[in-house]
Amino acid sequence: MKAKTIHGDSPEEIQVALRQSLDAGYRPTLAIVFISIKQDREAVTSLFQGEGIQVIGATSSGEFVEGHESKGGIVAMLLDLDPSSYRIILREIGDGSLKEAAEDLLGEAQEAFTKPSFILLSTFHNEKGVTVDGESLIHHILEVAGPEVNLFGGMAGDDITFTGTFVFTESRVTDYGIAALVLDEDKIRLRGVALSGWKPIGISRTITKAVGNMVYTIDHKPALEVYLRFLGIDFASLESQINFFNTEGVHYPLQIAREGRTPMFCNPIGYDEDKGALILESEIVTGAQFRFSTPPDFDIVETVLERADALKEKTGAGADALLIFSCAGRLSALGPMAQQENDGLHEIWEVPMAGFYTYGEFGKAVHGEHEFHSTTNSWVVLEEVAD
Repeated sequence: MKAKTIHGDSPEEIQVALRQSLDAGYRPTLAIVFISIKQDREAVTSLFQGEGIQVIGATSSGEFVEGHESKGGIVAMLLDLDPSSYRIILREIGDGSLKEAAEDLLGEAQEAFTKPSFILLSTFHNEKGVTVDGESLIHHILEVAGPEVNLFGGMAGDDITFTGTFVFTESRVTDYGIAALVLDEDKIRLRGVALSGWKPIGISRTITKAVGNMVYTIDHKPALEVYLRFLGIDFASLESQINFFNTEGVHYPLQIAREGRTPMFCNPIGYDEDKGALILESEIVTGAQFRFSTPPDFDIVETVLERADALKEKTGAGADALLIFSCAGRLSALGPMAQQENDGLHEIWEVPMAGFYTYGEFGKAVHGEHEFHSTTNSWVVLEEVAD
């Protein structure tokens, strides 16, 4: 497998970059595309389709390849994979359920390959505010595929505008659904890990009333009031819902306890002033236990890179391509260090790298189970298995 990355600030720049790659005799079969909602997705996918290149992609809240990071641009990972080693599947949820869409996707994947693995992309929310619950999505997949399945990816972004997110192929697009690059693991090996770095603080608290992703009370007190008191913030100082998410929510996620598993990080993405409620990015049940978080120390980037280096050393793994799914909250909290983290992973693996800032991440936790994450950097390397 040979990988190349291209980037641009318009479809015209992508066309030039793609042509330069093809003029060198390179013939990719697949493009993994991460693109701002400001860009013309149809124009970009048509460029690849015109060259006989299949596409899977997601909208982003910032996108990057080795040595380059943008917000509002386009990046693509090009791969010359044997078409028999992968499938691209997109499922709209529509009027059905997330469970039905996930099971349908898995059914097609398991028909294609004895041992499928997944680069999974999903929408987060559409313009009507209908969301995909990442925790439920991973639960449905693991329920069918089993805990040993290899699964990495992220939830689409929208430049933190909350206007709607999309996943797409060269011929289809949805603002409420899931898409997967399904790989034959007998031919393409995946290795990676997801790591957050946000640390718990204080005592365990209880969500005493929740409906869906709305949390009304914490320890029988208004949830918004409790959260703002923890932060030492006066409600009158909040400027807007988007500002609340970008300056408070992504920096101070709740760490929801999961029995026998790592906590689920869950960002507050908004609030209902009249009801005194917090709006979370995932559905939460009444009775759930959680702890508040503090942002990571400055050594978190070093920790992420040390774990990547240790995995490479332990497994003796090679790699042909590197994909990174990093939470939009990391970009907000870490600033320039978020790019240093991504570039550091590229330097360790020394292969073409592409990724985007997400609204939620899928990947293998440190303890070994595949989970839904938030505030996390989830990375994976792809390696073609020699015949």
